[in-house]
Amino acid sequence: MAAEIVNPRGAHGADEARDELFDPAFALHRGGKMAIQATVPVRDRDDLSLAYTPGVAKVCSAIAEQPELVHDYTWKSQVVAVVTDGSAVLGLGDIGPEASLPVMEGKAILFKQFGGVDAVPIALDCREVDEIVETVARLAPSFGGVNLEDISAPRCFEVERKLQERVDIPVFHDDQHGTAVVTLAALRNAAKLTGRPLGRLRAVISGAGAAGVAIAKILVEAGIGDVAVCDRKGIVSADRDDLNPVKRELAGFTNKAGLFGPLESALKGADVFIGVSGGTVPESAVATMAADALIFAMANPTPEIHPDVAHKYAAVVATGRSDYPNQINNVLAFPGIFAGALQVRASRITEGMKLAAAEALAAVVADELSAECVIPSPFDERVAPAVTAAVAAAARAEGVARR
Repeated sequence: MAAEIVNPRGAHGADEARDELFDPAFALHRGGKMAIQATVPVRDRDDLSLAYTPGVAKVCSAIAEQPELVHDYTWKSQVVAVVTDGSAVLGLGDIGPEASLPVMEGKAILFKQFGGVDAVPIALDCREVDEIVETVARLAPSFGGVNLEDISAPRCFEVERKLQERVDIPVFHDDQHGTAVVTLAALRNAAKLTGRPLGRLRAVISGAGAAGVAIAKILVEAGIGDVAVCDRKGIVSADRDDLNPVKRELAGFTNKAGLFGPLESALKGADVFIGVSGGTVPESAVATMAADALIFAMANPTPEIHPDVAHKYAAVVATGRSDYPNQINNVLAFPGIFAGALQVRASRITEGMKLAAAEALAAVVADELSAECVIPSPFDERVAPAVTAAVAAAARAEGVARR
């Protein structure tokens, strides 16, 4: 399968023509952004007899006798399912499965463009955790991995956990782990640039959804000094009686300092701010952070702290936007992570594989560090090969590789 940009020019009405005239996004998306392409020729009777019947029967019989051969003689070992229910589409919210398809197509072409991995967008018309898990588990024999996308929290945590228990291929919720990997990579380099190890940093995360929880987990795994996570009601702490199970777990391994109160309280003296909430942080609170602060305000399109404000107080500023330096973009992680996992036919993606991806990503620009370069560009051709190799090696080291 190949993903390619298409722009068919069939007949269409005046409204559509007007949309395309004034907004090139509509012109680009007309007809969708993907197409299926054969990898073998079917030019004559001999080709047909090999690609389909009777030749295909030999391959089917071989796989029936030795199921592992499916990786060698079908597309399974190089194709990922990109699965959503459309309940939490970035910047748009709960827009449903059909409206989410342009995003899923976009994700699929990024897999191909940046990682050489084919991907199929699948938008599900179901919302219950067990329904999603059952549906995807039944589809799993056709794929080498599953990328969960834009499924609302806290359901996304349970969907990922239950699905991984059901299938023996990698399940990866990119909104969680892709964001976490890229954030850690950028933070490693920002800390190095300012002469501080991670173990000396106290971080504050604004947002306790999928991304915030995953970032907190990977920072703790990486050895951060301390991290406090804030939701709309303030710091997530063990003394709160309004926490769901995910946040209760979060409170158990974060906030070693025992802070309580609003976000502003957590920011006093903090070294790092990481925003994945979409809220707004007042400048007066930013001003109370430690000297040479590191501010990653990643809400898109409006960062929690505007870069102009952040630069007044921070040594390094990162955002989720492409029009500012240091863009925290998941495309730096997920194509290489899946390429590495598929390369060794991994059964899952472990914490060690995620940490290896972050280290490899940081290393790409380790000799080029500056306040405006703590993370590579998505178009840096060194990124995917470095992440792929690191993830494959980590999978072998952790015993989840099958080749």
